[in-house]
Amino acid sequence: MFNSAFFMFRLVLAVATLASVSLADTCDDVTALGGIEVVSHRLSLQYIREQKQYWSTAAGDLKPSCLLYPQTTDELVAIVSILRDNNETFAVKSGGHNPNNYFSSVHGGPLISTAKLNQVTLDPEAETVRVGPGNRWEDVSEALQRTGYSAVGGRIGNVGVGGYILGGGLSFMSTQYGWAANSVLEFELVLPNATVISVTDSSSPDLFRALKGGGNAYGVVASFLLQAYPQGEVWGGVLTYLSTPKTDAAMLRAIREFTEHYPDEKAAIIPTAILTAGGALNIWILFVYYNGPSPPAGTFDAFAALQPFANTARTQSYHSLVTSNNFAVVEGSVYHIGTETMPLPDAANVAVLDDIYEHWKQVRSSILLVPGMVGNVAFQPLPRGMARIAREKGGDLLDLDDSVDRVVLAITVSHLLDVNSPRIQDALRSGYSGMREIVLQATREGRLPEAYLPLFMNDGFYEQDYFGRLSLEMAELAARVQEEVDPSGMFRNRTGGFKP
Repeated sequence: MFNSAFFMFRLVLAVATLASVSLADTCDDVTALGGIEVVSHRLSLQYIREQKQYWSTAAGDLKPSCLLYPQTTDELVAIVSILRDNNETFAVKSGGHNPNNYFSSVHGGPLISTAKLNQVTLDPEAETVRVGPGNRWEDVSEALQRTGYSAVGGRIGNVGVGGYILGGGLSFMSTQYGWAANSVLEFELVLPNATVISVTDSSSPDLFRALKGGGNAYGVVASFLLQAYPQGEVWGGVLTYLSTPKTDAAMLRAIREFTEHYPDEKAAIIPTAILTAGGALNIWILFVYYNGPSPPAGTFDAFAALQPFANTARTQSYHSLVTSNNFAVVEGSVYHIGTETMPLPDAANVAVLDDIYEHWKQVRSSILLVPGMVGNVAFQPLPRGMARIAREKGGDLLDLDDSVDRVVLAITVSHLLDVNSPRIQDALRSGYSGMREIVLQATREGRLPEAYLPLFMNDGFYEQDYFGRLSLEMAELAARVQEEVDPSGMFRNRTGGFKP
């Protein structure tokens, strides 16, 4: 589906073309360099395979002019140098998890696939691991599983490293170590001017902060140097419940209690309400995690008391857990994701959570008969302790304070046919905008505390104002740094993604 972001890119490209004597072709120029793999034939198996590596089939249906596969930082620099000197629309792809068209996909321009920038190099003495953006988190966990270390990463193994970290990255380990971005020690960054720099807190503090939650606005990351943490066996899996009015109410109250009285920083949950097309299946699934071989007694008692009809939680390796969670990826579907952030209500006002959930139930009823529709809403705890840890580790672009506990709401809708995307996107907009209004109204009424509520980039719909919801200080920093590193607007105007 061609969304408004694409038309903006094409307009910029058209204007630039009129101003040029000729428009350079990146695919031909990279081919002429020699040594860099270029795939241009749309019917080749590699081209088809690469385009199937998107979570959303709509993104995969876009047709790049060619696929470029740099294997080294120098090759990535060479590609960016060619792009710098022409006017082509382009995209950079890590795992293809983001479902927004043109964020990591492109139609008619070159696609830089980082698939071969896939190093995972552990330094056990320094307790660091250098990770390439072409990895998925299952690749990282597999490489590290017998080393006694892990990195803060995705809760589903299939998620790509690059976009996940640059969007902040919410992890099972976030209540221990903060956002995934908070464990980055260095970004190896190819700037829009085709120079490569090491970005650290000491070398470039403002750019370092902007990259921790700033997305792809500042260049292409060739590798991340991450803090590695000691890792043994973990306990985790999925609890599944039938959705009934009684269970819904009890689940929301259990989520509230768990988030406020966070039982253990090693524990994590992802509660998700799921409805399939026609109402054939209406359930809750609860991802549970404990960073140890078994949780202390009482940690998850409130959820066990709701009597799940299925429970896969067990002691296993971290790699086994994140790969088993890949069942959550519905292949062959068009995906759309939107988000909202809310402060946690106190026990007397837990009904605000009921209001949020009832609103979503009304919205999803409008798309119940869309073929292949699966509609989810996740209530992801963001306890104030996590905000403290993030600040202690140097902060990030979201810059959360620890005055309140928060919940990140994530709406995900998948379906079969892209022709139904306008209808699904209308429902998605109604979903997150209605949740926002419920939060604002409850705040005005005193049922929710006043709070700073930025959006979580990784779950954002392309129309949402990610940078506009940051604090004024962080929004100004993000825009200033973007102008400093990309004065010509190469990454601002010629590729998708949220931009300051």
